[in-house]
Amino acid sequence: MTSDAHPGVTAELAQKRRQLAPNVFRAFREFSAQVFGPGVLPAKVKELVAVGVAHVTQCPYCIEAHARRARAEGASEEELMETIWIAAEMRAGAAFAHSWIALRTGQTDKGAGSGHGPNGEVDESRPD
Repeated sequence: MTSDAHPGVTAELAQKRRQLAPNVFRAFREFSAQVFGPGVLPAKVKELVAVGVAHVTQCPYCIEAHARRARAEGASEEELMETIWIAAEMRAGAAFAHSWIALRTGQTDKGAGSGHGPNGEVDESRPD
């Protein structure tokens, strides 16, 4: 994937990334291998989950890599699109679910339930 915002990965950049933190890089690769290795969920399902999460986190590199892997595991375009719609609903649902935070600002006690006063200061007398 190459664009102004998301440059293509070069061999030099990949090598530099490994060299700057080799132990962490190795640990991350091992972690990833464990997560996407054999387990209860089939590989296709794991990759579809990754596609959905990548859309929520909006990582174009992950979207491309995991969509490619999902397709290699037999995922259809319909399965990819349904996964993406699930991710979109979850992201929209989170915004809707948190709407009560904005709506409660209209209450008489501006800090009701937040543990914060009307100017954002912490109210130590509140249990929450």
